[in-house]
Amino acid sequence: MRVDEKRSADAYRRGLWVHDTLAEALRDAATSTPDRTVLVDGDIRLTCRELYDRAVALAHTLMSRMPAGSVVSFMLPNWHEAAVIYHGATLAGMVVNPILPSLRDHELTFILHDADVRAIFVPSVFNKFDYVAMLDRLTGAMSAPPEVVVVRGDAGDHTPFETLFAGGGTGVLPVLNADTVRMILYTSGTTGRPKGVLHNHNSIHALIRQIGEHWRVAAGDTFLVPSPIAHIGGSIYAFECPLLLGSTAVLMQRWDPDAAVTLMLDERVTHMAGATPFLDGLLAAAERAGTRLPELKVFICGGASVPPSLIRSATAYFEKAAVSRVYGSTEVPVTTVGSLDDAEHAADTDGRPGIADIELTDGEIRARGPQMLVGYLHPEDETDAFDGDGYFRTGDLGRWVDDGFLVVTGRAKDIIIRNGENISPKEIEDILIGHPGVAEIAVVGIPDERTGERACAVVVATDQPTPDVAGMRTLLEEHGVARFKAPEQVVVWEALPKNDAGKVLKHRIRAALT
Repeated sequence: MRVDEKRSADAYRRGLWVHDTLAEALRDAATSTPDRTVLVDGDIRLTCRELYDRAVALAHTLMSRMPAGSVVSFMLPNWHEAAVIYHGATLAGMVVNPILPSLRDHELTFILHDADVRAIFVPSVFNKFDYVAMLDRLTGAMSAPPEVVVVRGDAGDHTPFETLFAGGGTGVLPVLNADTVRMILYTSGTTGRPKGVLHNHNSIHALIRQIGEHWRVAAGDTFLVPSPIAHIGGSIYAFECPLLLGSTAVLMQRWDPDAAVTLMLDERVTHMAGATPFLDGLLAAAERAGTRLPELKVFICGGASVPPSLIRSATAYFEKAAVSRVYGSTEVPVTTVGSLDDAEHAADTDGRPGIADIELTDGEIRARGPQMLVGYLHPEDETDAFDGDGYFRTGDLGRWVDDGFLVVTGRAKDIIIRNGENISPKEIEDILIGHPGVAEIAVVGIPDERTGERACAVVVATDQPTPDVAGMRTLLEEHGVARFKAPEQVVVWEALPKNDAGKVLKHRIRAALT
């Protein structure tokens, strides 16, 4: 882990870092407010005591099967079982690894090997995809495969989830250190190889403290959580805020704007955060339903390009809600906290910094703070990721306006952000170049009002038939790549623009396409 003694001492002094962990928070909640609802998943309503009892039982089972510090993954939709796994693994002193259920063989194989995963929890079938069959394929080729636990449905030859609670293991749970790693999240890198981002108890604690302070969260508030719980955002709203801030999380396994409006009214939802499509869809659905969502206090929008007009429209319609852009990353979550008290800056800027320090160096946004990652799983991934003063080099470009408001103006890194998901163009290019109809290829992101960006494949063709969108999707699926990474547009050019060294000039491609 990256350790800076001076900044660590300062974080402890300010109370952003503490010696207690999420395990203590869960135990305290189970004792002081046992009947308080922390999680809603359809007809399931988990109380503090129920969550604690289930998590303790799972923790004992995990401890009987693997050593402390092992990586426990879950690849689940927004289901309440994920909260039990998250907290059970934490109580057992394991490192939890949320994985997007939209990933497929290619990405999952890498993560299982890279993180040396000891157990993975998956659905049997979700969205018509057979996860058990995928894990059969993957684990059959591994010399030391993880234990596969199947949640909801036929487990095949693997472990059914509910059997992990039958034994009721006993013993003393470990005493946890707030400075130790407790989560690995994989993020797309510009090299095409995902990087394992490490967070400890304290980096997440500081993040939640910041949210509570700047986003008007009070005990008894309710978050709607349609964003994937495998993202840093979805995970903290679903698993952390309910215990550290006294809120309730209402999960949605699939985003449906009209259903979301009904759910928000029924559950008296006060907070929601998500990428542009979530806000756009929610606003349209609320207008159709003729409701202004009177309980909504805050909507935080980030994760992709956010049109200022959308923020203004939502602010005008949701009369009692503050709607704001924010900026952050898996490495430095919630780098800016938005501008909840200033509608103009909420729409036109990405807000002010919260607990993070931000510097602009040659236009690049560099950030550090008590909520930042404590390192990457592999030290070599830190090469060029940090500067000499410990600032994380985001690869994003920005400028300051109006005495301290940040505006993100673009990206130096070659990443596409669509629907809040990061896509590495290089990963896609490395596969599509293998098509016989492709001589050269460059995948770029171009603006899209609905999704933030869309992926466009610019191809120099051979004398073979050039693949269309469907053909590219098929080829990527044959390589086990998640569907959301496939280009939505194909353009054929005579040549790609390059500099004297032969480097493809993607900025010129993007300029020509927009």
